[in-house]
Amino acid sequence: MPASYNGAAVPSNGAVIGYKEGKYAVPDNPLIPFIEGDGTGRDIWKASVRVFDAGVEKAYNGKRRVVWYEVFAGEKSKAKFNTWLPDETVTAIRDLRVAIKGPLTTPVGGGIRSLNVTLRQVLDLYSCVRPVRYYQGTPSPVKHPERMDIVIFRENTEDVYAGVEWEEGTPEARRLIEFLNKDMLKGGKKQIRLDSGVGIKPISITGTKRLVRMAIEYALENGRKTVTLVHKGNIQKFTEGAFRKWGYEVAIEAFRGQVVTERESWILDNKDKNPNMTVEQNAAAVEPGMEFAPEEFRKSVYAEVKSVLDTIYASHGRGTWKKKLMINDRIADSIFQQVVTRPEEYSVLATPNLNGDYISDACAAQVGGLGIAPGANIGDGYAIFEATHGTAPKYADKDVINPGSVILSGVMMFRFLGWTEAADLIEHGMERTIEQKKVTYDFERLMEGATKVRTSEFADYIIQNMGAAVMSAV
Repeated sequence: MPASYNGAAVPSNGAVIGYKEGKYAVPDNPLIPFIEGDGTGRDIWKASVRVFDAGVEKAYNGKRRVVWYEVFAGEKSKAKFNTWLPDETVTAIRDLRVAIKGPLTTPVGGGIRSLNVTLRQVLDLYSCVRPVRYYQGTPSPVKHPERMDIVIFRENTEDVYAGVEWEEGTPEARRLIEFLNKDMLKGGKKQIRLDSGVGIKPISITGTKRLVRMAIEYALENGRKTVTLVHKGNIQKFTEGAFRKWGYEVAIEAFRGQVVTERESWILDNKDKNPNMTVEQNAAAVEPGMEFAPEEFRKSVYAEVKSVLDTIYASHGRGTWKKKLMINDRIADSIFQQVVTRPEEYSVLATPNLNGDYISDACAAQVGGLGIAPGANIGDGYAIFEATHGTAPKYADKDVINPGSVILSGVMMFRFLGWTEAADLIEHGMERTIEQKKVTYDFERLMEGATKVRTSEFADYIIQNMGAAVMSAV
């Protein structure tokens, strides 16, 4: 490993996080690079790092500590190195494996479309993980925000993030439309209007299966009850629909003994309730209206039912399936109403990129908004934890912004590292501070009887509320 990156010496008192055979080896003094962030990022980071250090100190009584190492991206990097994202910043994160960052601006005038997206793509951080839960006392627009406890796994490298577009009226757009209309769509009713802009969104087996695998592994490790595949496969059958298909495939191929699909559960439950039920009767219960279906379709459902009973009834039947992780799927637009009307029915969502983008923010809006919404971008051997909100430059250096998003992203990071005691302390301290109504202006204006505090003061109260005595796990 180099002694420095971007001309800044690597602290000698820290150790590198290891990674081997899918497992991280975390020393007691890990080197963790951080990107301060643009705009309000400066105030947020100053407050957050004090909370992190206090949480680790309280949890482990000096036996563990984070050795922070600043790397550069965004406006600070542009001013210092005349580039928005230095190669050595990416190299440092790759070498040190786990990083945390504040919000970054999107450069205007071409070049990099998004620094956040670029970091995800160059490090192949294929899973954007967004836990959404309610902290007691947080102002909310819904009646029962406490019912929300969902973790969203959003594919991070494909779909619109890997999309390519051609502007309306350009020669490239005309050539593509002509090819599609005259060759690919020849003889069909569908034609693309000549005055269209055109985009292509790729969704692959590789990208889908590794994302869904990570979501299922998380659910199993954390005692979650369901993983829901979110898609628009009723319309886009070979991209969104394929996401659904491939998601079920990896669930069954890799986790057969630990999971049951929703459709399998219906078949198993029917047999449990009526052991003498025939395959045909079971199929009719699973697919109402079978008597009107084409013969070929009926035979396929009969074969499906028989296969389920033959292959997994011995291991999953007689109610055993109820103890398995349920894999189901929902149409994307349906999920939007269901996370509002009955969020308690969902636990882990696995989604293509665009669906996950919308749903993450829609869920966050119910439990306090992006100001306290944490996020992480995780790949195989690398992870960046980050604020999910923007830079809000008009509030920069005013010490007024809610630092909750970065603080809770740090909580995610500590859990990821296995430092759950520190994570619990920080999370408890923040929730207790909100319950005491000592909050930044964004919450204060929505809470009756609240005391408005500064960014730095919010951090002070969190630290005070962590608790005085904690049994160290070290």
